[in-house]
Amino acid sequence: MQLTDTHTHLYYEKDPQLLKQLMDRCFEQKVERLFLPNVDVNSIPLIDELVKNYPDYCFAMLGLHPCDVKEDFEEQLQVIKGALADRKIYAIGEIGIDLYWDKSTLAIQQKAFAEQIEWAKSLDLPIVIHCREAFDEVFEMLERYKDSKLRGIFHCFTGNIAQAEQAIDLGFYLGIGGVVTYKKAGLDEVLKNINLKHIVLETDSPYLAPVPFRGKPNESSYLIHIAQKLADIYALDLAEVAAVTTANSKKIFGV
Repeated sequence: MQLTDTHTHLYYEKDPQLLKQLMDRCFEQKVERLFLPNVDVNSIPLIDELVKNYPDYCFAMLGLHPCDVKEDFEEQLQVIKGALADRKIYAIGEIGIDLYWDKSTLAIQQKAFAEQIEWAKSLDLPIVIHCREAFDEVFEMLERYKDSKLRGIFHCFTGNIAQAEQAIDLGFYLGIGGVVTYKKAGLDEVLKNINLKHIVLETDSPYLAPVPFRGKPNESSYLIHIAQKLADIYALDLAEVAAVTTANSKKIFGV
């Protein structure tokens, strides 16, 4: 069995010994593929280091997180764009729109999102979308830019059935994380209407830890609990959930 965490910030752990323990626990739980979303200029070297130390298991992305789109976003984008030529990356992300914290930055978030979608198309890469309280705004952008090259993952998908179907129709997979294990989230009911072939697994470590670790720092080894929840929802063996979702991740990232 092989599990794939399509979205983890495991690189936030800067203590080498603790980071090794995090990775060792991943391997114990068969979490052997970890995709690392970038958030800003400062996280690039952290991702580089983890990829260098675990080249067979860790895969990098590059992008500017919507919560980090500030007045200097154009300068940040230039640095990140410059980094594209120097390293192997597998997606542009995480990018998107977040209106939970600050609605006043919507216009520049849209501009940054659009530019990074163009990067992905020019490089024939998928995008990994951060969407928080902004489904309408994100879908508006995707409809504007949709074509055969537009594809990727809706990271931390927590929408309804109609939003799930719209994302899938646009060529996206749904990234399902710890929220699916929360009793009142209702995400399990949504997934009962969505074929597993449209799903990938993620932790968003160190955030959104699944039950039974809810409220504590998350880690990629906890992906096993998310996979087990999907096994329960779909009435499948854990190994089959792992196989299908890992195969989906390979289709998206090409590795």
